[in-house]
Amino acid sequence: MRKIINDADNVVQEMMEGYVSAYSRYYRKHPEVNGVILKQRRKDKVALVIGGGSGHEPMFSGFVGKGLADAAACGNIFASPDPNTIYETAKAVDNGKGVLFVYGCYAGDNLNFDMGEEFLNDDGIRTAHVRVWDDVASAPRDRISDRRGIAGDVFVVKTAGAACDAGLDLEEVTRIAEKARDNTNTIGVATAPAQLPGVDKPIFELGEEEIEYGMGLHGERGVLRTKWEPADVLAEKMYEQIKEDTGLGEGEEVCVLINGLGSTTITELAIVFRKVKELLDKDGVKVYDTDLNHYCTSQEMGGFSITLFRLDEELKKYYDMPCYSPYYAKGELTGSAYEAEDEEAEAEPEDTGDEAGDEEEPVLSRTKKGTITELTAEDAREMLIYIADKVIAKKPYLTEIDSAIGDGDHGIGMAGGMKKARAKLLRMKGEENVYAIFEAAGKAMLLSMGGASGVIFGSLYLAGARDTEPAASITAGELAKMERKSLAAIKERGKAEVGDKTMVDALAPAVEAMEANSGKGLLEMTKAAEEAARQGVEDTKNYVAKFGRAKSLMERAIGYQDAGATSVWLIFQGMREFIEG
Repeated sequence: MRKIINDADNVVQEMMEGYVSAYSRYYRKHPEVNGVILKQRRKDKVALVIGGGSGHEPMFSGFVGKGLADAAACGNIFASPDPNTIYETAKAVDNGKGVLFVYGCYAGDNLNFDMGEEFLNDDGIRTAHVRVWDDVASAPRDRISDRRGIAGDVFVVKTAGAACDAGLDLEEVTRIAEKARDNTNTIGVATAPAQLPGVDKPIFELGEEEIEYGMGLHGERGVLRTKWEPADVLAEKMYEQIKEDTGLGEGEEVCVLINGLGSTTITELAIVFRKVKELLDKDGVKVYDTDLNHYCTSQEMGGFSITLFRLDEELKKYYDMPCYSPYYAKGELTGSAYEAEDEEAEAEPEDTGDEAGDEEEPVLSRTKKGTITELTAEDAREMLIYIADKVIAKKPYLTEIDSAIGDGDHGIGMAGGMKKARAKLLRMKGEENVYAIFEAAGKAMLLSMGGASGVIFGSLYLAGARDTEPAASITAGELAKMERKSLAAIKERGKAEVGDKTMVDALAPAVEAMEANSGKGLLEMTKAAEEAARQGVEDTKNYVAKFGRAKSLMERAIGYQDAGATSVWLIFQGMREFIEG
């Protein structure tokens, strides 16, 4: 794996120089050690110092800020800071009221922070510490002090910082921080390994279909190595373990953090929270506030953790106090905490219909046997449902084609649009106007797909059917005429011509074949159109793209077929298959 670094031995030093320089209005670096110091720190109050290994950014330096920590002592990648770094960093922010240390419960951190405290105590500086042990997977509750500190650090640091801001003495600040710690519980799962800068191999290995359940932040072994599971299954399993460990029950109130471990997207974190919220609602547990973010990472490790922070009125008071750093903010301006009065607006139920699965091949369903010679409204409805099922089933194929030179979303967009069209068509049984069928399907696609494909492929059905006299059925010639109108509208909107490596490369020859063969009937016409579209797809391999993501590839796009043209070919193939029966 290539990392954007210089010398691996200087990663932490150079990272810290860049970080402090970027946010110099807030921070300065300790001149002798890797300590991040807040410029506008607390005066005449208990100082809060946090710390641990680097490589978990933005934790810990990113949680130095107003209402948060006064300083962070930073070690090497995944390694505790040494006692001198801890000592010098804390000494720089001491106000004479004592220093509270908050850090994760790891052997190295415990030893080094203890030693740093001893040095400070020798200088007459009072200290206390709170070790965060929120990882419910790392030890049973009767050995809770053996548990690791992971993303729950966020809630403990936030609460401890607020208690310091409130002017409480060292003993009381420690009590509040311990209370936050004892009401914070986390479990994580790793889906892909991370690699340390300068090291040739990842810190652990996972098979393609494996996940590590309960893994620590540094690649420590979890409680179970198991097979890949869907998000809802993982989220429920993780939630249930926290619930069993804590006894969380009806009427209680929590903050939720879904924390990404480095390479997991916000999209994935949101999907996880969706399930966690459903489970909390079911159990009668109120969600006071939620974060979906990457606060406590592990380089580029894949995976996430779920943290529940159990609240009472005292903890809620400190959680609601304002704070700010470049990576974390709460309080009045952010509106982070919210009341549980959910405004449930009455919404129209989602128009899903009887959706076909992505893996299911289309099933031919017709009201008549044999070859169709004219398309009635019911024939058209059944045909477009069949085509929708066909395209939905081909989503992985279209995704693979688009991933080669595009952004890989064409299959997803086409399947989504076809599902909406399918749902609309299922409710139109009994419609007598054949053009209304095409128009409704096109409009459903256009309004749901987004991107250029929504407008273009929606127009494939919609443009040719609009502004036509109602008809109970159409002939081959009338279908060809309709598609000619659609082609003209698509070219007008997209400005593409044959040779530009777009869907027009398949649609234009297909329409010409329809017009040339319309006198032979629907079947022969759609056979000719299908073959012309197929050849058009082949021809796109020879073209340089002039539109879309592939445009920037220039000659490098040669040799690859266009995904939009492929979808056109599948649509005409579906027409032919339906008409032929």
